[in-house]
Amino acid sequence: MIDPKLMIEPSYWLETGIKLEKVNNLNLFRLTDELQARSDELLEKTKSGLITKEEKAELDGISQLAQIFTYANSVLAAESRWFPTQSEKLSLKGQNTSVNTVTLQNS
Repeated sequence: MIDPKLMIEPSYWLETGIKLEKVNNLNLFRLTDELQARSDELLEKTKSGLITKEEKAELDGISQLAQIFTYANSVLAAESRWFPTQSEKLSLKGQNTSVNTVTLQNS
């Protein structure tokens, strides 16, 4: 019989394990310092071979959450490039942004 993979669902940490951090005028999802420390602790236990099944399930859930953040943050970063930054908006004010148009006159 195949042993199903145990994992704590990433949604378990929605209220306590997530923070938004402003980086270059962009809000990115991050693990809280506490959850990051727990992840680091579990990774060390994995390296030393001392991790339990329950801890492995916890680490798998945290890892999934981190993967979700990586994806979401990359989408946010890519989409943010479509909007000028505040300094870019200021530099555009001095440029001529007029458009040439042709107006047909009635003969």
